[in-house]
Amino acid sequence: MIRLRRPATAAALTLAAVATAVLGLAGSASAHVTVNPTEAKQGGYGRFAFRVPNESDTASTTKVEVNLPENAPVGSVSTMPVPGWTVTVEKRKVDPPVEVHGSQLTEAVSKLTWTAAPNGGVKPGEFQEFPVSMGPLPQTDRMVFKVLQTYSDGNISRWIEEPTPGGEEPENPAPVLTLTAASASASPVASAPAAAADVDDDDADTGAATAFGVAGLVAGLAGLVLGGLAFLRTRREPASKS
Repeated sequence: MIRLRRPATAAALTLAAVATAVLGLAGSASAHVTVNPTEAKQGGYGRFAFRVPNESDTASTTKVEVNLPENAPVGSVSTMPVPGWTVTVEKRKVDPPVEVHGSQLTEAVSKLTWTAAPNGGVKPGEFQEFPVSMGPLPQTDRMVFKVLQTYSDGNISRWIEEPTPGGEEPENPAPVLTLTAASASASPVASAPAAAADVDDDDADTGAATAFGVAGLVAGLAGLVLGGLAFLRTRREPASKS
């Protein structure tokens, strides 16, 4: 009996080790900084959140630095207050300027840094989102945000590797926002004459039907009147002859 159980025990241990390794790889591959949503329209505005999970078992995340791409400047960037955190905004010169609502802006936000209050931060097993509003989004296919995540023990996770299309995910991938071309929508001014024409046609059809109905009613009444007169004549003629 002992000889039969030993191979089973060894097999169980081997399967457990493989499962642990697979789950560990899956956890490490998924626990990186991301931007949500991951897709938006070029030229539009949107609310985005940088989601930062804590990968340490003993230390807290105390600082998050998000670098905006230099090749895709955004004219307007604003942050939402996060309880227990302060944010600083750094800007850089932009050449050529970025046009926003008809104005030429020569500066754009280059970096956002969130710092946790003393004894605060993202604890082990937790995550935190840092919302921002951005726009108009640049005319490019994507925005890559390189992020530095600092822990209370001094360690820094550098999420700065740019993914390659069709390639494997890098070990420390940077958050990527995919931008798609805005769909061409029908102009309200262009569609207005067509709508007006449809309304006019409907009115014309309705008016014609009404006119024909009135004419039919008049003709019917006239027929009744003439029939009544003819009936009265036929009643009177015999009386007059007698």
